[in-house]
Amino acid sequence: MILTQLQQLIGSIYDVSIAHDVYDFLVTDRGHLPASVRGRQSEEDLIVEQPAPAADEAAVSLYLDPSLLDRLRREDPMVRLHEGNVADYWTALEGVSHFLYLAWNAGHDRPVSILELEMQAEVDKYVASYWLLRRQLPGRFPAELRRLLFERTRIDPRLAEGREALYREASRYAEKFCRRLEQSLRRAGGGTEGEVLAELRRFYRLTNARKLAHIERSA
Repeated sequence: MILTQLQQLIGSIYDVSIAHDVYDFLVTDRGHLPASVRGRQSEEDLIVEQPAPAADEAAVSLYLDPSLLDRLRREDPMVRLHEGNVADYWTALEGVSHFLYLAWNAGHDRPVSILELEMQAEVDKYVASYWLLRRQLPGRFPAELRRLLFERTRIDPRLAEGREALYREASRYAEKFCRRLEQSLRRAGGGTEGEVLAELRRFYRLTNARKLAHIERSA
């Protein structure tokens, strides 16, 4: 099942795991979501509900549009990622990235900001796509990937709900990190050398402030 495969792909890259499968939290009917978010138009939505401000637990749901999942079943990116399914792949991957990152940090009693969640998702899109393409086309370096993700993708104001500046900042930081990562991957001959994976795994475990500082120092 594709969402589990995405969770495993991201988890294997960063060497992280959680006790939950994303499908246990999946919702495909907006009518089953809290009333406050039922009217949203996005195909992907991570909903976190905290019963009380001081509560230790939160209810988490990942909404993905059923038509999106149908398209991914017909054009499975895990078999072949291409121009026709990459947008749907990134939408689903973003949801899985949000879910995994939130759950992993919650398991370590670490808070997560929206900026951190969005920035990590953009990095995950690049990294998971790179590893998938290298697996599918081992003799080819996906040089177009970073440009496609960061230069040709636009923020839809209808979906951003007033957070355009936050999404732009998340994308800007992620692009800086991925640009340097691309250079390292090229120097490594496009392989999955331990040095690159070690860098990714260190980055994943940094706090938001340390991630931003790391990107600024390394840019």
